[in-house]
Amino acid sequence: MLRLEGEKNRRSGHLGRENAIHDETVPESTVQSGSCLRNGNLQTPRGKRKVQEQCARIRRNSSRSRRPSQPQNGEVVEAVTLFEVVSMGKRAMQSVVDDWVEAYIQDRDVALLDLINFYIQCSGCQGMVTAEMFQSLCNNDVMQKMTETFDEETGLQYKKFMAYPWILTVTWPVDMDNGDYPLIKAGPYWKKFKANFCEFTAVLIQQCQYSILYDSYLMDTVISLLTGLADSRVRAFRHTSTLAAVKLLTALVRVNLNLDVSKCNAQRLYQVEKNRISVKRANQRLDQLERKRKEVGQYEQKPLEIENMMNAIFKGTFLQRYRDVIPEIRAICIEEIGSWMKMYPDTFLNDSYLKYIGWMLYDKQPEVRLKCLLGLQGIYDRKELVSKMDLFTSRFKDRIVSMTLDKDHEVAVQAMKLLMLMSQNCEDALSSEDCETLFQFVYTTHRPLAVAAGEFLYKRLLSYQGTEEEVPPKRRGKFGANTCYMRKLITFFLESELHKHVTYLVDSLWDWAGSLLKDWECMTTLLLETAEEEALSDAQESALIEIIVATTREAAEGHPPVGRGAGKKILSAKEKKIQLEDCTKITEHFIVVLPQLLAKYSADAEKVANLLQIPQYYDLDVYSTGRLEKHVDALLRVVKGIVAEHSDMDVLEACSRMYYVLCNEDLAIHRRADLARTQLIDELVDKLNELLDDSWHEGEGLCTDEEGVCRIYSTLRRIAAFHNAHNLTKWNLYGKTSKLLVFEMEYGSLPVQMILPALQCTYFALLWQLASVVERSSSKETLLALNRELRFFCQICACYLSHKDKDLSEKAFMILCDLLMIVSHQSSCEDEAVGVLQYLPSTSLQSKMLLFIQDHVFTEEKEEIKDLTEEEEREKESYKLNDLHRRRSLLAVYCKLIVFTVVEMSAAAEIYKHYMKTYNDFGDIIKETLSRTRHNNKIQSARTLILCLQQLFQKHTETHGSTNSMDSSFTNIKELARRFSLTFGWDQVKSRESVAMIHKYSYLQRYITEPASCRGDEWHPLVWYRNSLLANEEEENSVISSLREWSPTSRSKTSSFKRKLSNGSLPETSHTETTNKTPDFLCTPELTAAARKSKKKLKSQDTSLQECLPFFGPVGLSRRHSEDVIKAEDFSADGGAEDGAEDVGEDVDVVGADQVCDGVYQPCTWPTGADQSLETAHPHSCYTGSRWRGQIKGGRTGQSGLLEEKEGRVLLAAAEKLLTHQALGTMDSD
Repeated sequence: MLRLEGEKNRRSGHLGRENAIHDETVPESTVQSGSCLRNGNLQTPRGKRKVQEQCARIRRNSSRSRRPSQPQNGEVVEAVTLFEVVSMGKRAMQSVVDDWVEAYIQDRDVALLDLINFYIQCSGCQGMVTAEMFQSLCNNDVMQKMTETFDEETGLQYKKFMAYPWILTVTWPVDMDNGDYPLIKAGPYWKKFKANFCEFTAVLIQQCQYSILYDSYLMDTVISLLTGLADSRVRAFRHTSTLAAVKLLTALVRVNLNLDVSKCNAQRLYQVEKNRISVKRANQRLDQLERKRKEVGQYEQKPLEIENMMNAIFKGTFLQRYRDVIPEIRAICIEEIGSWMKMYPDTFLNDSYLKYIGWMLYDKQPEVRLKCLLGLQGIYDRKELVSKMDLFTSRFKDRIVSMTLDKDHEVAVQAMKLLMLMSQNCEDALSSEDCETLFQFVYTTHRPLAVAAGEFLYKRLLSYQGTEEEVPPKRRGKFGANTCYMRKLITFFLESELHKHVTYLVDSLWDWAGSLLKDWECMTTLLLETAEEEALSDAQESALIEIIVATTREAAEGHPPVGRGAGKKILSAKEKKIQLEDCTKITEHFIVVLPQLLAKYSADAEKVANLLQIPQYYDLDVYSTGRLEKHVDALLRVVKGIVAEHSDMDVLEACSRMYYVLCNEDLAIHRRADLARTQLIDELVDKLNELLDDSWHEGEGLCTDEEGVCRIYSTLRRIAAFHNAHNLTKWNLYGKTSKLLVFEMEYGSLPVQMILPALQCTYFALLWQLASVVERSSSKETLLALNRELRFFCQICACYLSHKDKDLSEKAFMILCDLLMIVSHQSSCEDEAVGVLQYLPSTSLQSKMLLFIQDHVFTEEKEEIKDLTEEEEREKESYKLNDLHRRRSLLAVYCKLIVFTVVEMSAAAEIYKHYMKTYNDFGDIIKETLSRTRHNNKIQSARTLILCLQQLFQKHTETHGSTNSMDSSFTNIKELARRFSLTFGWDQVKSRESVAMIHKYSYLQRYITEPASCRGDEWHPLVWYRNSLLANEEEENSVISSLREWSPTSRSKTSSFKRKLSNGSLPETSHTETTNKTPDFLCTPELTAAARKSKKKLKSQDTSLQECLPFFGPVGLSRRHSEDVIKAEDFSADGGAEDGAEDVGEDVDVVGADQVCDGVYQPCTWPTGADQSLETAHPHSCYTGSRWRGQIKGGRTGQSGLLEEKEGRVLLAAAEKLLTHQALGTMDSD
């Protein structure tokens, strides 16, 4: 770290005045201290070495000065430099500056050197500063010294620039520009340092404004210093000097303001004295008046000097750095110019300066755009300044409106706040179209932006800006203007046509219109109003009911809706108190009013379903504490009538939920509610029994008319809705509903609308039985009986998967997936007896479910091209949206089975195939599935990716015949492999195991018989890499064994799949071919070393080893092979491939070698049983048309490991895309 020359000079000697400093020299005491050198010495080797040694010493000692004032030997070491004082963060910054000013008055050259070193040290420069006078130098010499160079000999950088009256040379190590300097260092210490740095500059100007500020020496030196540093290529210099310069200009603006205030005060006092009555004026007062005149004349000169200083800083620093490549520097400039405009609008608030903020609104970095918006907010917030912004508003208003869609959320929020200020203080600044666009942001998912838009909407549309005269006399009354504003809110909601997003609207307005939204008495009065001229329309009533439900939920729960916020909000004590008060207010009001509203709208299913959600937000203890039990009976009577009147599932579920809330055993009113519920269920079950007894005949099924079917269907729906939330086991509904399901499964003559609720009732009955046996201990017979019922129901659902009705099959699939998720994890229960209920889907059931997903999720319907009206187009879009939601639900529930290992993970390969094609619709679900499966089992997840690519590549080869890299399908496979590789992330340690398995599975499996084409020495790395994977033979055996055991569904399915490949899909190969010509074998030392690492060697005779494995011999030695005909046993097409597939991994040792084909290296591997010997070497031809030929002694017939060329290429090419540079680097370390 630098040592401050000025402080040391005061300790060691006196530095002469300006006339004592000679040309190209520095103060003698400074030279003796070793901190500064003559400029000429920097050009000599001896001088360079000395500079280098001093810089190294300074860097070694830098850590000691970072934390000054640390105790040493029981004493506190006081800071001796300005940098150390500012770094310490002393509170008395003004006293520090006063000491410096006093030193400046005594010896300004020494004090200025102190200040220069301070700014250099604040830049993080661990080097030295030298100074020389420039008065006697000619202009050419001065211009030559304004350079910034790098000395390769010493490894140091030099910057020479003018800081009047010196030319400064800063020397620092070359690694200084590494982005590590005080202003950008992290941590509270350096954050505080930045604040102290800015405060020091401001206090310095403040303390100098009455004395040395106008001496034409201090400011000239400081401004030239900061301007020179701001022009450096080093980021640290530019950043630090720019911050200092703009803060200096800000301080000068304050000084100028003080001068204006003093001038105005003096002028006003002068006018007062002058206007006094001449009789009372004395000679002494006349003298004072004359002195006031002279003082006013002096004030006129100082502002001119300040203006010149500000212009020098603005032109020398701001104009160069506001477009700097570093966004932090640009942000500093824009932030300060905004403060200048607010502080000194007479000078800076004009189009000449506003254009810089307007231009930077288009900056690529959000930090800079944010500073622009914040600066403009300070201007538009003051009405007296808005009049000067007309041209700027007309020019950049559209840009500010578009910034509400900025990708950075904070920028969008501040843009919305700025537009709100513009609409308040600028007349006609925003058009009605602009306001309508901004109003829609209340529905956005980002809550801060939505709240800002809610404030804009409230102040523009719902605030109390008008007087009572604007409200019609008939609408004043008890609720005042709330009635009028509520109607406006309803109108806005209906015009936005986003009726399902009312919760977002309420949440956006909650912070600003809370008093309006909590006026539930006003809302219910509007609903119950009977006057025709004041009554709401049907659409307005529906909208108001939705607003009531949303406001009660917001008041009772106190957290934002789903999708807006990370989770439930942690409430403070004050907020909890307000929440309890609101819940009490809701309960006391709606206990009386809700039965009236339900009775009025009992025929409207949508309104009733919404109103029935209110009781779940009650404080139900109010019923008993307030002696309001009679209102419970009224509510239950109305709800019972609604259940009998409606068969809509939303209404029935809302009624069931309300009964569930009221039947809580902890409540005093639960007996009343339980009795009412029992009576209602008794009536429904009796009605169902009566209908079934009248219309059901054994052997014939259901014999009734359409009206009877409708009655049975409606009753079943009511029972299913209540069975979901209430335990109806004692009514024994399982036997009745399962009987309907079995009859439909066998004969298929029942109406579909009856089967859907029957399926649900059966499912709910089984779940309640399962919950009862888990909660209470049950006998083994009961558990076995329940297990049989569960399995039988799963078979029923599996049969309904192929039902012709789409809704029924999808409902059966959803129920089946949920049931499998529950019963497959019963083994995790503490009670061992409950583990009897565990049930995992069979292979056939898994296949049916996977086929269902392919048919119902990834099958696209062909669209008919026809001209549609606007209404038909809207209905079509709504249908597409609902259909997408349905398909996403099906895929999500199936992927959940994969994630929780209910079905085999290999089934995900069929899902991953559609990742690219359906990315917009299902990409998030598939990506989450991939992430969860990798977290569960990295190896199995990687195998699933390989299986997906293999199947796609096999389908491609079957369709196109040959592999053409220009085919779209092959390009899609490569892109999918690239996407898969990106999911492994950049952490090589986490992905190492998975990537290693992919490489071994792709390149070292037994059936790869033909490597890719080789050209010269370019395949050496692949050969070495392949043999490095063989270094640990035990690990390799485990891989091959796992390849044998692993299959997508079962062992037998894998064998049949491979048998299919060998029989049909792959070309036939003659296994009796012989050859009389064998290629020579060569080997490199690296391959020999890799082969010797194997812990097991092939157990065979020495002669056989010498013939078959020539790489154990000397390098470059070729082995002549006999020209005996190689015998080959017949290979059974039916059993050979299957037996070979089953025997893979049993005592297998894999050895790699370089097989030379016509002088070109070609990697070669083959499996050999540990108890077998090789009769002769395996000849291997070139890539095209190559075949394995040979006989393995001691092995069974067909154990030669043959696989066709096509399968080998499939397995190799499918994973070759996953072999990234990252993966190669990871594996080479082995």
